[in-house]
Amino acid sequence: MMFNHENASHPDDTLGGRISLAREAAGLSEGEAAERLGVLSSSWNAWECDRDVPRANRLAMMAGVLGVTPSWLLTGHGSGPAQPETNATPADLQRALHQASEDMAALNRRMRELAAQLGPQGSSART
Repeated sequence: MMFNHENASHPDDTLGGRISLAREAAGLSEGEAAERLGVLSSSWNAWECDRDVPRANRLAMMAGVLGVTPSWLLTGHGSGPAQPETNATPADLQRALHQASEDMAALNRRMRELAAQLGPQGSSART
């Protein structure tokens, strides 16, 4: 079963808190997570501490590394860190994969819409 933030009372209600929670659930150190994503450890740390935010493409890749949906990272809604599954069937996993793919496509569309609304300064505002 996936952890659903809507049904839990967890204090991690910021992007950085959710990044940290998902990283810990994945059993990764900040350095290991940063290496898998191909970024500096200092960048990862800044994201977890809410001092900076990752660019959209990094956020999508980060979700894959951490095993969560991009929408969960951004909002806390959707599929969060996985709890140990003992009875997941291949069909269950296929449905979860399909849902994550749909979530990512919707998030990418939304990010393109927001960037278009920002205009030229939108590309310089992303890190």
